[in-house]
Amino acid sequence: MLGFLTARQAGLDDPLRLRRAESTRRVLNLELNHDRDVDRIHSNGINTIDIEVIEGRYMLSGGADGVIVVYDLENNSRKPQYTCKAVCTVGRSSPYVHRFSVETVQWYPHDTGMFVSSSFDKTMKVWDTETLKPAEVFQFEGNVYCHHMSPIARKHSLIAVGTKDQKVQLCDLKSGSRIQVLQGHRGEVLSVRWSPRYEHILATASTDSRVLVWDVRRASGSLFSLDQHNGDKSKASSEAVNTAHNGRVNGLCFTVDGLYLLTTGTDDRMRLWNSANGKNTLELYSGGKDCNILAWVPVVRPPDVEEEGTAAKGGSQATVNPAFEDAWSSDED
Repeated sequence: MLGFLTARQAGLDDPLRLRRAESTRRVLNLELNHDRDVDRIHSNGINTIDIEVIEGRYMLSGGADGVIVVYDLENNSRKPQYTCKAVCTVGRSSPYVHRFSVETVQWYPHDTGMFVSSSFDKTMKVWDTETLKPAEVFQFEGNVYCHHMSPIARKHSLIAVGTKDQKVQLCDLKSGSRIQVLQGHRGEVLSVRWSPRYEHILATASTDSRVLVWDVRRASGSLFSLDQHNGDKSKASSEAVNTAHNGRVNGLCFTVDGLYLLTTGTDDRMRLWNSANGKNTLELYSGGKDCNILAWVPVVRPPDVEEEGTAAKGGSQATVNPAFEDAWSSDED
């Protein structure tokens, strides 16, 4: 690390190289916290967890046994070593428990009084946290692989759902019904993710090796499909063009500012994309087999300062995707 600092001070290295080296060092030094444990409730593997953003205190977990648990992460004992206790459980004895594996759980972004779960039993349930009873149950024709609610939406209350079907389902919390389907994938939809920057923008990933970006207000199909070769057909066979990975795309994650999208696939690769124009940034990371969960840890830095009138431009006019000039206008911010 001293060598990186010396080279940086001498102006021999790019600042990003030092930052990446330090980030890599910290990741490689990560280890389990030996002072904090969690109550063992699940009898099988845990597929999904979510921590609410209101207080950062309560955690949901969903397991292969169909059980859902709510944990309190606060250290009430004030001791250095403690165990996070389970506050409540939707266990096998509950008449409302999922019959098969729970694939995704998510807190309602604005209130801990509600959370949503989806399962291989072909259902998605909207739960009342106080009563641990479903306030709404959505039934699907195939296994439900994933769902996601927008963390910033004010003009809609849609839940995007990925199932064994090739269509992406949009369910409305207000009406309690499925109101829209997005058609474009040719395989099962494995991951869905709303943009944290624009409430109508949705990214979806599938077994067809493709990642599609949608504006759900439009009925004319997806805005664009991510292409790992950035449209250069000379670098790939015709069947590989316009695919994000050479295999199933298992995971999606936007950066906190919504400017980039991280994807992972069964080709053991993670790729970083410009979310505005779909360009592959050519930042390539080695992933693990069958990884389907991604989390973006932001680097703490001052917020970007956008000059007046350039918020939606993203640079020179020539590099702007025309679809976003209307769909991603700064008037909605």
